[in-house]
Amino acid sequence: MKHYRERIQAIMPTGKKQSSSKRRPETVTKGAVAADALKQDFPRISLPIRPPYPPMEAKLVEEVPRGDRWQYEPKWDGFRCVAFRKNDKVLLQSKAGQPLGRYFPEIVAALLDLKPTQFVLDGEIVILKGGHLSFDDLLMRIHPAASRVQRLSKETPATYLLFDLLVDEKGKSLVGDPLSARRERLERFIKSLGKQESIRLSPATRSYQKAQQWMTELAASGFDGVVAKELDCSYASGERTAMRKIKRIRTADCVVGGFRYASKGGEVGSLLLGLYDDDGKLNHIGFSSSFAAPERKKLKALLRPYMGGSGFTGHAPGGPSRWSTERSGEWEPLKPKLVCEVRYDHFSGDRFRHGTKFLRWRPEKAPKSCTYEQVKGKAAVGHQLSDVS
Repeated sequence: MKHYRERIQAIMPTGKKQSSSKRRPETVTKGAVAADALKQDFPRISLPIRPPYPPMEAKLVEEVPRGDRWQYEPKWDGFRCVAFRKNDKVLLQSKAGQPLGRYFPEIVAALLDLKPTQFVLDGEIVILKGGHLSFDDLLMRIHPAASRVQRLSKETPATYLLFDLLVDEKGKSLVGDPLSARRERLERFIKSLGKQESIRLSPATRSYQKAQQWMTELAASGFDGVVAKELDCSYASGERTAMRKIKRIRTADCVVGGFRYASKGGEVGSLLLGLYDDDGKLNHIGFSSSFAAPERKKLKALLRPYMGGSGFTGHAPGGPSRWSTERSGEWEPLKPKLVCEVRYDHFSGDRFRHGTKFLRWRPEKAPKSCTYEQVKGKAAVGHQLSDVS
């Protein structure tokens, strides 16, 4: 395991080692921001492709695919980011098409410092803390106070890990080229930059055995799994045709369509989760109630701005929860704005069969992207879940 952690450190920023920290009680409040609250118009930039530009996505599958047609990469636990540079202008775009530059000024500065003055890159913004990838520290950046963002950018600097080059330093679009050619160009691009602290090349391999090692031996450092990409495919913007993702554990991004009150005290008892079907209707598919008492007390204030919405437009919650007869039958519909990631153990019959574990908010994910594609017929690979509270 030490060997793998050293490899992670080798592609992350150097400097003072951050001490690890336990999960803080304010987890439920960090990043609880609606995706559209981060939406802004991008300034015009003179490049062959311009934001908002949907990045290529991956289809969730059960096993790492085999064969010579695949390239394997670690699935990072961070914010997907497409970076655009033209002369003295740098724009960072999230997967949902939101501007990210104000939240990661150190990445903007690092890209401006590069010798090439034009390019478009695809990658992942991550933060390493205490030898582990820290999504909590990424969520801390989604804050309106510029002074706080600037302070955190120095205390917990982010790293931009690159896995694709979409426009080269000559301004030529590479999206029509096969991945094998784009990867070769990306490696040359990175090599030309010299020593970098904030911009790194994400590792890749064509070895199935190496990909399987990543699935298991890098898990303790916070990796999500493995991404497999077809070597001969062009960059399919917004599509899932040429990429596969294999998750180490079962997680899903869900829309919070409402909540139930606790049986006593009037606090929030559980979040009601939803996914969009092919008709664009939001269906209730389960709940999450895994909140410590201090977190639970903060939930109602956090959810209050979204009360009075349409809630679920498809299948809606019925009476009291089938899993707990003590929980109140009352539930409050919400505007479908908030997205959270939950861990689950079984999905069938278009719903989670048991309660889920709340992991974190996902402000960079658009609610409409939360569909059944991520859960139907999928299973975890080589990892047995435990019900950690």
